Amino acid sequence: MVLWPRKLLVTACCLLLVSVAEAEEKVDFNRDIRPILSNACFRCHGPDAAVREAELRLDIPDGVFAERDGKAAIVAGHPARSELMRRITHADAEERMPPEESSRKLTATEIDLLRRWIKEGAPWQQHWAFQPLVQPALPQVAEDTWSKNPIDQFVLRRLRSEGLSPARQASAETLVRRVAFDLTGLPPTLEEIDRFVNDKSPRAYEEMVDRYLQSTAYGEQMARHWLDLARYADTNGYQYDTERTQWVWRDWVIAAYNRNLPFDQFTIEQLAGDLLPKGTAQQRLATGFNRNHGITIEGGVIDEEYRVEYVMDRLVTVGSVWMGLTVGCARRHAREPLSVPNGG
Repeated sequence: MVLWPRKLLVTACCLLLVSVAEAEEKVDFNRDIRPILSNACFRCHGPDAAVREAELRLDIPDGVFAERDGKAAIVAGHPARSELMRRITHADAEERMPPEESSRKLTATEIDLLRRWIKEGAPWQQHWAFQPLVQPALPQVAEDTWSKNPIDQFVLRRLRSEGLSPARQASAETLVRRVAFDLTGLPPTLEEIDRFVNDKSPRAYEEMVDRYLQSTAYGEQMARHWLDLARYADTNGYQYDTERTQWVWRDWVIAAYNRNLPFDQFTIEQLAGDLLPKGTAQQRLATGFNRNHGITIEGGVIDEEYRVEYVMDRLVTVGSVWMGLTVGCARRHAREPLSVPNGG
């Protein structure tokens, strides 16, 4: 008879935890709603005016919430009054959206997400990539004796929510191997392993990391990633693929990492080092970034054609590396939502 109340108590606690979790899990526009609209609606009600139907846009707030003929696609807080909900759940196939001939069908889960989002007030968010960075509040986890830095607090909160515990502390040998491979791309030497394993000071780990950061191999390892982004190569490409002396720019990148050049200066010198007042030879050398594109020496080519090709290569690279935008599409297509005009 004693066990029965305990079972009831455990069951009630579990139900309470589930209900609290569900109450906290609000619909997120960028995570849950934008992908649905993009997949099912933007083809006919998006940025491309040439194929837009009914002059309705569902990719911008002005189109989503604007009232037309007494109706609005979305009425915040009121799914039943929202024309979008009426159309996607309409019993008549002729009225239902997306249309029958479309391959983009909404699932019951997606419809429910849209309904919940509207009921929660239909909060609209700018695309996540263009939202200003904000400093999040640190999660407070009860009885936290594991976290050593703010990132650990986020990790621990997620682990606890999944019913998991942190992994056991790695051995000193494992830690030094991880750091060495991460910062230099090379395994630690036996001397480096012994030095860290035998160092019992509270700052042993930090000092070991600092030693690898001061290694010349650090610049070589980090530069490897930047060279990939900057489309570095030792040859010109195209059919002749002749050699070129671009290695001097490669060495500049390695040296920039090893002397801890601030990223803003790292950017300025590569994009416009030759335009700086009283610029040094090294700053001018940094602009080799702009010459990493392929170069043809084939006879009979149209010079202007390839000049434009080179310029576009630089533009696309700058857009992807520094802006996080794949602007190559704007060469022939206007991208209205991002205000990237084409060259037409």
